[in-house]
Parts: sequence; C-alpha cells; structure tokens
Amino acid sequence: MLACAMCHTRVMSDGSTIKAAQGNLPTDRMFAYDVLRYGTEPLEPVRRLYRGFFAVPWLRPDPQARLDSMTREELAALGEAEPPGVCARHRTSLFYPPHVPDLIGLKERRYLDATGLQQHRSIVDLMRYAALNQGADDLASFDGFIPAGGPDFRTLPDPSTRDRYSDEQLYALALYLYSRQSPPNPNSFDARAKRGQEVFRAQGCGNCHTPPLYTNNKLTPTPGFKVPADHHKKYDILTVSVGTEPDLTMKTRRGTGYYKVPSLKGVWYRSMFGHGGWCATLEDWFDPNRLRDDYVPTGFKGAGVARRAVKGHEFGLKLPPDERAALIAFLRTL
Repeated sequence: MLACAMCHTRVMSDGSTIKAAQGNLPTDRMFAYDVLRYGTEPLEPVRRLYRGFFAVPWLRPDPQARLDSMTREELAALGEAEPPGVCARHRTSLFYPPHVPDLIGLKERRYLDATGLQQHRSIVDLMRYAALNQGADDLASFDGFIPAGGPDFRTLPDPSTRDRYSDEQLYALALYLYSRQSPPNPNSFDARAKRGQEVFRAQGCGNCHTPPLYTNNKLTPTPGFKVPADHHKKYDILTVSVGTEPDLTMKTRRGTGYYKVPSLKGVWYRSMFGHGGWCATLEDWFDPNRLRDDYVPTGFKGAGVARRAVKGHEFGLKLPPDERAALIAFLRTL
C-alpha cells in the first residue's frame, strides 16, 4: 500500500498481473470507505488532508474550496464515483481525476504526467519525478501555499521529519521501470486488423500517434490556453487542440495548459480512456454518441452525475461501423 505497485499493478481477468501497467485497484473507493467507516471521528482532519492534496489557493475562486463545506457523505461520494483505473492522486482533483498511467514503455516517452509536467530527457528526470511523487513536492511553496505545512499551510515542516528514496534507490527504480515490457498480446493481426491498419493510415492517425511508438511525443494545448511564444522554443507543441476537457490542466497543481499525446501501445490491456478515464473501452471511446449531453459514460462520470457528454478527440467518430470495428481490432494488436 502507498507504494508504486499499488497504482501500477494490473490484475487481469484470468488472475495474472502486469507490473507497471495501468492499475485497477479501486484506490479512492477504498479511501471513501474509510471516510464513512470512521463516521464518529472529526471531519476536519479529512478536509485538511484534502486541502493539502488538492488546493489551488492562487486561483480565485479556488476550484477545490468546495471540499471544505461538503458533508462526510458528499466527500465519500467523490471517491466512490471513481472507477478502478482512475485515481485522484495528489495535486489533481476529486472533481476531475486523471486515469492511472501505464508505465510500460516509459523510456521512450519525452514527457511525464498526462499534462506533460516533467520533461523526460534522461534517467535523471525520471528519478527526480519519482522523488517528487513520493512527496517531495509537498515541501514546495506554491505562491506561499505549502501542502505539507502547518495549520495555515504556510509553515515549512522540519526537513528531518521527511524522507525520500536515496539516489541509489531512485536509480534502481528508474532502471526497473525502463526494463518493463508488454506481456504477450493475445490479439492476432488478422484480416480485420489489417483493414484497421489501412483505416488508421487513411485517417491520418499516425500524425499524432506515430509508429513505431504510436505517439509523436508532443504536447497539445487545451481549449482556453494561449501558448506563450517562448514555449515553442522549449517544448514540442502541436498547433491544434483536440478539445478534451481542460480542467485537469487548468485548475490543478499539475496544470501546464497542455496534455501530452499518449502512446497507443498496450491499449489492449488498458481501460478508462481519455485523460479523465471517461470511457471504459475502445468501443466506448469511438462511440459517436459520447458527444451527446444525454450520454452515459462507462468510465468516470462524477459524483451525482448520471449523464454527460464526453467531448473532444472526435477522430474516428464518423467512420462507418465496419471501419470503426476494424480500427479497434488493429489498435488491440499494438
């Protein structure tokens, strides 16, 4: 528990496990259970924990401030609404959590985090990122807000009370992640998959999901974000937005204004597609009905939400059903 393997171990339907893959432990549902189980305990420690995890006090209003006025049942409902494969990790949000990333193939990815928060230029960047996610970023000051701070979140705690993996441990961890390989793919490259590959090429999918990595390793700006001129010199940025929900990258401490173009390798064993994990399967992701306001998302919907549109990334939604099925068959061979 509370280790890398908790979120990055996937249990398959046959009982086998895939290490470093997108995990499917219902982490936030477990925490929601604890919130309710200790119903006689004061609620303020839970609210304080949530503020440390999620607050963005320099935004006016802070989109996470409503956590302070929610009841125990309402707070628990936020976690219960997150399906396995989606997790409101620290510095994100219970209102718009990200899906759990697949770490297999990490060595070839140039940006870490769904928002491209950390450039990945060498193993040193991965080591640094691991230390930050272990809790080192809780010591940072975000415009005077220190997540691990005192009662007012402005007092830096004694550094001697904090700990992280040693450089040797971080290096070993990074080497292990680099070594992870996809398990044998049970999906054969048959005639339908071959037809799907032709659809993939004809639709220009490879412009963003470029073989052999099936990503161009670039960032795409979210709606409402104006790319600063100097960013084009520092980062690899697409000139277009795919129109997906902007909240994760615009209203959380992991925000950059961008989402990275994900790799399609290994989608056969993954679920909860879209950076917010709204669609449980590829069939759902390519369902044109997901753009409708009366759509019922098969992945993350949000607490108290029965129906809502899953907008953005409309590529492939206008394909005839047979071509759409062929495209999905091809993607499952990757």
